Amino acid sequence: MSDEKVFTGDLSFLPLPDVFQLLGGVNCTGILRLTSKYAENPCQIYFVNGNPINAAFGHLHGLEAIYAVFGWTEGKVEFKRENVEVNRVIDNGRMEIVLEAMRLIDEGVIKMVGPSSGEASTLAARGGKDELIVIRRPIEKSISVLEYENYNDGKTIVREGGHGDWMWVILKGVVRITKKTPENPVTIARLGEGCFIGNLAAFSIHGKGRNATGIAEGHVKLGLLDFQSLSDEYLSLSNEMKGLFNSLDGRLRKIADRVVDIHTKKDNTYKKIKNKKILLKKGSSTKKALVVTEGEVYVVRQLQKGYFLLITLEKGDVFGYMPFLDIGQEPQNASIVASGNLKVDKLDLNSLQEEFNKLSGTMKGLVEGVAVGISLTTIRVSQLKMKYSAAGK
Repeated sequence: MSDEKVFTGDLSFLPLPDVFQLLGGVNCTGILRLTSKYAENPCQIYFVNGNPINAAFGHLHGLEAIYAVFGWTEGKVEFKRENVEVNRVIDNGRMEIVLEAMRLIDEGVIKMVGPSSGEASTLAARGGKDELIVIRRPIEKSISVLEYENYNDGKTIVREGGHGDWMWVILKGVVRITKKTPENPVTIARLGEGCFIGNLAAFSIHGKGRNATGIAEGHVKLGLLDFQSLSDEYLSLSNEMKGLFNSLDGRLRKIADRVVDIHTKKDNTYKKIKNKKILLKKGSSTKKALVVTEGEVYVVRQLQKGYFLLITLEKGDVFGYMPFLDIGQEPQNASIVASGNLKVDKLDLNSLQEEFNKLSGTMKGLVEGVAVGISLTTIRVSQLKMKYSAAGK
């Protein structure tokens, strides 16, 4: 791969979270270089297929180097496509890194570096208390849009508990996704251009209820997708791929419900995983994908006080290694605990990979959007759990 300068920019215009999303959205491999007149040394971040694998900034390396430059409110960025020949020392996904950096900024752990004026504190403003950054994706050129819809600030696009098969791609603006709680709604995510609104379950369970509310932030322009065409494509898929789609949709629903559990302090799920056997440990190099045929598996993360349950997977659910999707859970970011009566079947990953590669750009974007949603909501759950555990709640 020959060196190719892809873009240059200014952090005051394109903050680092947006740079990470831009590189991740098109699976870039190369080196991101950051410089600032307020920093003695430049920083180099090495990306492979859209995710950072290493970084160097003065005497700092790896995640420490990346987190440090998230505090820059001024600087220049330059990305070049080129071969990356450094060791991988970072396993965290790009969005997990971005959201963790925002949390560290909120807590004052990351030092802000730049002009003293408030106008330059772009990142500080974006990392406000309990605020979430906007998630953006490249808009697929091949997407088939039937018509355009516009929503003004504060208008509800979909309502939790409502019904409908409509699916949209966000063409302009931001949609806030929330879940009901006994008190005030809790924000799950903020979706921007290129993200999708809709449930994969709509293809197999007609009229299934919406699991969250979507509200316009400012003016929002949506493209209504051709549901009939997508439904026909879904029906042509193998049973294994359909099962994977349904399992992913279920994961997103379940992890969103866990945000409500943690937010309302109604989390007593530790009893479910007490004394259970670890089937797949976080960081495992396994290359297997399995489907549950009997029993249950529990997706867990380890905190200081022990394992914490993310979601429960049941009959028909898929778990393990999925090379074409990053859901921010097992095997790199979570472990799997099994019930005593667990039975599983092995999936043919090569066949699934080939089938996934043949999906239309719209269908692939929908599935990848669900995967991103699972990853981000998992991070949201974990951060809320750590926040309340530290406060003794």
